[in-house]
Amino acid sequence: MTKYIFVTGGVLSSLGKGLAAASIGALLESRGYNITIQKLDPYINVDPGTMSPFQHGEVFVTDDGAETDLDLGHYERFTNMTATQQHNWTTGRIYQKVINKERRGDYLGNTVQVIPHITDEIKNSIKKLAGPETDIILVEIGGTVGDIESLPFLEAIRQLRLEVGPGDAINLHLTYVPYLRAAGELKSKPTQHSVKELRSIGIQPDIVLCRSEYDLPDDLRRKVALFCNVPTDAVKVAIDVDNIYKVPLKLAEQNLDSLVCQLLNLDEGNADLRRWRDLSGIIDSDRKEVRIAIIGKYVDYPDSYKSISEAFTHAGFHHRVKVKLQWVESSRFEKGRHLEELAAYDGIMIPGGFGSRGVEGMIRAIQYARETKIPFFGICLGMQLASVEFARHVAGLESANSSEFEDDPRFKIIYKLRELVDIDEMGGTMRLGAYRCEMEPGSFAQRAYGETSVDERHRHRYEFNIEYKAALEEKGLRFTGISPDGMFMEIIELPNHPWFLGCQFHPEFKSKPFQPHPLFRDFVGAAHARSQAKQEPAAEPTTEEALS
Repeated sequence: MTKYIFVTGGVLSSLGKGLAAASIGALLESRGYNITIQKLDPYINVDPGTMSPFQHGEVFVTDDGAETDLDLGHYERFTNMTATQQHNWTTGRIYQKVINKERRGDYLGNTVQVIPHITDEIKNSIKKLAGPETDIILVEIGGTVGDIESLPFLEAIRQLRLEVGPGDAINLHLTYVPYLRAAGELKSKPTQHSVKELRSIGIQPDIVLCRSEYDLPDDLRRKVALFCNVPTDAVKVAIDVDNIYKVPLKLAEQNLDSLVCQLLNLDEGNADLRRWRDLSGIIDSDRKEVRIAIIGKYVDYPDSYKSISEAFTHAGFHHRVKVKLQWVESSRFEKGRHLEELAAYDGIMIPGGFGSRGVEGMIRAIQYARETKIPFFGICLGMQLASVEFARHVAGLESANSSEFEDDPRFKIIYKLRELVDIDEMGGTMRLGAYRCEMEPGSFAQRAYGETSVDERHRHRYEFNIEYKAALEEKGLRFTGISPDGMFMEIIELPNHPWFLGCQFHPEFKSKPFQPHPLFRDFVGAAHARSQAKQEPAAEPTTEEALS
């Protein structure tokens, strides 16, 4: 029978419920259990696809085309699970389903209410993930205890725990223990009030996980246990770490996964944490630095590119280097100024984005990378702008542009997906999810993947206009990745460059610490080679060269 772990949070947001759930999932996998993790988001948006990246951060895309919360990226990176539409539910989606049922008459004329109709729909969304192949479902409730919008979700998990019975579901509450520097003390009162609020709605935590800058002394653990009505051994610490991939080991040191197994009446088995320990060793090792400039629109809020940051970290693990990312606002280069600053970097990336702001600066940076032979990697918008840059400055199509930025450019290199013409709604109206890409043998991409056909995740409204394919090929641009039907240009490359590649899809979504994405791995490899070449002393001239 499938077991449940409900993860809630209190005091304030951004404590790391997603990382905690992902880390516990990783620890349970190390003991041989099949797990999956679900995120329930209380906001009324149907999904985060239409939300500002400055407010919500990255939109993580699944194979089946769901636009989801960035925490699902953590779930996939830390565990073996593959997220789907069923792994992220919002208030908007829940209410949408209930309203559709009411319109169809499914409720037979009854008054539709939060209890039982909304809470039943929430419980159904959780139970859909249960089955003989799933030992444990971890369910993270977004927001914090006390938020009005969270109440239906908290009520649903309260009911579900009663329904499945004792020993088959537990509640883990993540809270905050601040350190007051003026007093020189750790304070447990916020945690006490958070748990009190949780208990007031009928949920008693089985484990209290305290986020803190410092470890909790024994007397403070006992105090938390006393006021939160849990055993002292059930008070654990999520201490700050310098790298998120150390979190599983930090929790394992406190036997958190062992306690979870005991509470769920599961065989503890033997945890195999060797690969996590090896990874921790790499993190703590003395590694050379590779500098990458990421030139984008949302650089003031790096969570907008969370999966990209993590994919670079994974590639750094592979090459035993530290990838130092410099976030650069693209508008800095719009007038053609400051481009020489890019010479200091070992690689240049243009990530995805929407809208016209800053695109001319990105095009300038791409031109600089192309002409100065700095390794370049463009993703989604980055690939499209690399095509525009090449069309303008190499193929002689000086007014080339995308119809996203100009209503009717003379040379429409990038234009709106044909199936989206005349569709103005924003939510979900994109090419979303995994699609097949066929690659040219011997290309940068094919050598990276080691195969000629892959599935990658997409999120875009605009595509390359194949009417211009021959004109750009004639000048040296290679289209090395194409959809099986030949309609979509997926990868472009410049063969006479150390490493210049743009892809329409988002490879960052499939990168993991133990399996770095091949394109990020090879891009960082090329950047590392450039870094080493810059550090090598110039060779002494031969006698003949000196005389000449």
